[in-house]
Amino acid sequence: MSEATARPASGDGGSAKSVFLVGCMGAGKSTVGRQLARSLNRPFFDSDRVIEERTGASIPLIFEREGESGFREREAQVIDELTAQPSIVLATGGGAVLLPENREHLRHRGLVVYLEATLNQLVERTRGDRSRPLLMNTDPRERLQELLQQRDPLYRGVAHLIVPTAHRTVRQLTNLIAMELDRPC
Repeated sequence: MSEATARPASGDGGSAKSVFLVGCMGAGKSTVGRQLARSLNRPFFDSDRVIEERTGASIPLIFEREGESGFREREAQVIDELTAQPSIVLATGGGAVLLPENREHLRHRGLVVYLEATLNQLVERTRGDRSRPLLMNTDPRERLQELLQQRDPLYRGVAHLIVPTAHRTVRQLTNLIAMELDRPC
């Protein structure tokens, strides 16, 4: 298939009931996930929001107090719980794929969709966002490039479906994913 269409990734998963969105911060997982859940009439969860609700603390505060490793422990627990629920749409945090147990839960409990965004898209979408602790440095573009280089193989490895987001609206992305869900296996 061409870059302009969704590309099935290796493995099965097309008949899975739950949909799990992965991708770098700023790829549109939460925005697309909310719209997809509405169109499919399914519950929507954002793993970062669930963590914030449970702890009563923002993600930057958790990073400040517990470090990235403390946050990743909390994230793994939430990913395990949410992926066990039937027929949901889940937007994961950008680093959710870092832990092998998260990748295992995502890959085997639902349809994993990688929202693949370009570096320029990610830079533009995260510009000035103070809720992203991993970008709180002197050069967010460089940091995003590092994160994308590290995580892209993990996103691809866990994905059942890769959807390039460039030149697509939220509605187009939602419709594309919904059409893939309707395809026979």
